[in-house]
Amino acid sequence: MPPYDPAATSAIEPSPHRSIFVYKIVTRGDWQIAERDGAFDGSRDDHRDGFIHLSTADQVVATLHRHFAGQGDLKLIAVRADELGEALKFEVSRGGDAFPHLYGPLRLTSVAWQRDLDLDAAGNHLIDAAWLEC
Repeated sequence: MPPYDPAATSAIEPSPHRSIFVYKIVTRGDWQIAERDGAFDGSRDDHRDGFIHLSTADQVVATLHRHFAGQGDLKLIAVRADELGEALKFEVSRGGDAFPHLYGPLRLTSVAWQRDLDLDAAGNHLIDAAWLEC
């Protein structure tokens, strides 16, 4: 990934009331590679955009619907935001929402937990609301 260029982004400060977690939706295959390597270097889309796309708890469901509808080989990764340091930037994206973007690899030591995202009979992802509570 290219280095972070603060002049090329519209970074905003995160809310002091933000979640202690940010979330990554990743394929099981990509996560197996990350577990082998000790870090997640990003998906194809992440590499294209120059940062790792993350979501807040309030953004996870919409992100699944928009970018991963019907895809059944996914995991939800909870990441301790405070361990990402200055590489974590909240930037304005779709609809004016501030999304967390990670400019650098995601070290597995910052991962709090991971869950498989199964599909129901209609192809919707099954998420326990308790997973997204802090």
